[in-house]
Amino acid sequence: MTSSHTDCHYCLQSLRGRRYALREENTYCVACYDSLFANPCEECKQPIECDSKDLAYKGRHWHEGCFKCAKCSRSLVEKPFAAKDEVLLCTECYSDEYSSKCFHCQKTIMPGSRKMEFKGSSWHESCFVCQYCRQPLGTKPLITKDNENYCVPCFEKQFAHHCYSCKQVITSGGVTYHDQPWHKECFVCAGCKTQLSGQRFISKDEYPYCVDCFSKLYAKKCAACKKPITALGGAKFISFEEHQWHRECFNCAKCSVSLVGQGFLTQQDDVLCHKCGSA
Repeated sequence: MTSSHTDCHYCLQSLRGRRYALREENTYCVACYDSLFANPCEECKQPIECDSKDLAYKGRHWHEGCFKCAKCSRSLVEKPFAAKDEVLLCTECYSDEYSSKCFHCQKTIMPGSRKMEFKGSSWHESCFVCQYCRQPLGTKPLITKDNENYCVPCFEKQFAHHCYSCKQVITSGGVTYHDQPWHKECFVCAGCKTQLSGQRFISKDEYPYCVDCFSKLYAKKCAACKKPITALGGAKFISFEEHQWHRECFNCAKCSVSLVGQGFLTQQDDVLCHKCGSA
């Protein structure tokens, strides 16, 4: 601007016929304005004079000609750019130096584009999809198998086991019984319904039973002690006609000598050694 009727607010010199600048309704000659208010250029360190274009970014200033990529020196005026450690770079140079590579396609994820982070790797949003239905996963729950990601419905459809008892999907853990998968909470005694996972049990007609229930329902009773005889732990027993004995209970009814591997005589429901039986 030029003036014909005022003075410089700082040096008080007449501005008649001279160029001047306005700041907060005050007029300054060009020299005073530049010395008082011109920002120093980040690149060349010279003041950005009032007749030069001042480009600002995060509180820093550049001449228009100094606003360029620190690596390839191309102008960044009216172009997208990125900052790294206070250094300005064009998007191409920034990508070459710093941008993440997509885990799926191995191409650069350009600055400003949306990326997904999962298990320490980066993905293009368009690459982060279910391996089966190809729908975007975004922030949905997902399951990974063999380095491929699946939405939960597709994973269940393709890979999940279904509980033999309740027929629902087993998402974690589980028990295998007779080559069939079970939820831990579904694997219960067929008699009392107590959970059997991690417990001792006995099979009968393809169903599991806790030891107590099996003994009550199916185990034969020892003719001597009247307690159930089970095969749990590989226990051995003696059988003769309609009677069974625990091995340790198969003793002479009179003298209590063990009859295991010995000859014996019977007297009603008792077994006797030859000596007691002949007396």
